[in-house]
Amino acid sequence: MSDEDTYPMQCSALRKNGHVVIKGRPCKIVDMSTSKTGKHGHAKVHLVATDIFTQKKYEDLSPSTHNMDVPNVSRSEYQLIDIDDGFLSLMTNDGDTKDDVKLPENELGDRLQAEFDEGKDLLVTIIAAMGEEAPVSFKEAPKGA
Repeated sequence: MSDEDTYPMQCSALRKNGHVVIKGRPCKIVDMSTSKTGKHGHAKVHLVATDIFTQKKYEDLSPSTHNMDVPNVSRSEYQLIDIDDGFLSLMTNDGDTKDDVKLPENELGDRLQAEFDEGKDLLVTIIAAMGEEAPVSFKEAPKGA
């Protein structure tokens, strides 16, 4: 994990639907609540988040003044050229091919394979964070594009 993968943010500044790193995984915050802990205790932030790649649920409890890492998450759209041996072959904007993104083993992957097999021209949205990438959605390319 390199320094550009994440940046620090105070717990109290995190927001629902934002991103955070929990147990070394890039997650999307699905729920958060703040609790006061008695007379002299610090407020604590309870985070519930799901891994943006595996959908696994994580929870974290931290003081609101504590800094947590936030992953830099990017989304890119690529044209699908081929699906080969469980990997997507994608065309980048500068005409290169990108062959290192796995076909997801879920309903999204099944639909992507089915529509590709029908001969549809597809654009795949890839989410990237902390050195990992995964397709999150796809759509049919506009005709004549």
